Amino acid sequence: MAHTPVNHPARPIYRAIGGLTGLYLVVFGVLGIITSAGNEIFAQDDTQVLGQGTNLGFSLLTVLLGIVVLIGTALGRNIDVAINQWLAYALMVVSLAGLAFIRTDANFFNFSITTVIGVMAAALVLLMAGMYGKVGSDEEAEAFQKARLVL
Repeated sequence: MAHTPVNHPARPIYRAIGGLTGLYLVVFGVLGIITSAGNEIFAQDDTQVLGQGTNLGFSLLTVLLGIVVLIGTALGRNIDVAINQWLAYALMVVSLAGLAFIRTDANFFNFSITTVIGVMAAALVLLMAGMYGKVGSDEEAEAFQKARLVL
């Protein structure tokens, strides 16, 4: 039984929102790479991009994750749904870990509170895009509707 809607009427919008989130991650990462060029990879300094703390390591990770989201969005066929959901969960873990270690020497990604909020917001948007972007056959959509009406 499916746990997420199948063939949601607004799925193209959710797919576009997922792609825009991937684009934001790439832009943030590229700006972070430019800003933190010459620093250590896990420097803990006052480097900020778009009001968020970052360093070269986090910027490279953000570019990589953004490219993965964009590739998933371009491929479609529920690959984007799986990528968006898994990366959303991963970004939530990174965000909460960043919050937990924000004032310690373990703050490897040079997070600030605004970075935690930005990463968590991106994760929630990706999760939403993943939950409502699923495409399936008419039979799968009908089965989901029947199961939904029973609950």
